[in-house]
Amino acid sequence: MTTTLPLFPLGTVLLPGASLPLHVFEPRYRQLTVDLVTGAVPERTFGVVSIKQGWEVGAENVQALAEVGCAAVLQEARRLPDGRFDLTTRGDRRFRLLEVDEDSAPYLVATVQWLPDTSAPPEVEALLPLLAESARAAHGRYRQAAYQSVGRPPGPDTPVADLAYSLAGDCLLTLEDRQRLLEETSPARRLRMVRKVLHREAGILDALSAVPAPLSELGHLPHRN
Repeated sequence: MTTTLPLFPLGTVLLPGASLPLHVFEPRYRQLTVDLVTGAVPERTFGVVSIKQGWEVGAENVQALAEVGCAAVLQEARRLPDGRFDLTTRGDRRFRLLEVDEDSAPYLVATVQWLPDTSAPPEVEALLPLLAESARAAHGRYRQAAYQSVGRPPGPDTPVADLAYSLAGDCLLTLEDRQRLLEETSPARRLRMVRKVLHREAGILDALSAVPAPLSELGHLPHRN
């Protein structure tokens, strides 16, 4: 099944279920915000795709976009006196980029195909609770090594298919790690992947006796929307 989505390229990876606040100041994305709020864009939904290199995707550089992104649902938009917006959004379904239209709107519009999870054989399904438990244990080790994390640990009622996303969302992982998690369609492999990544990160923190910090705390990097 294919559909069209406005695109908002960013230097980050949005995961399903994750919260993504946005500060919108560039004219084309101000227009996208207006279109979302007024209903010109259906279901207040747009696509977030990570930029593989650089900080901005222009008409000549569409190839810099990742092939898999995540739909974001606008939850709240606050207009500032100078016309900028502060947005609250949340990650929804994943999609694969099929085609990008650079001309029909002030912002990029893409034809996308929704990317559901693949079904697993019964023997793999039976292993999911054990994989979930080991992934939570790796997350606990990471939190202990980091002393603090982005948010609260996922609750016990978090669906197994969503658990890897929730665990990753509570940690400061690289864009590459988050993109691989986003692209993986097997819940079992996602759990194994996030367990491995969190053990790796916890080991690094233990060895360096360092606490991870967002790049924004280390200086101001150029970022445009």
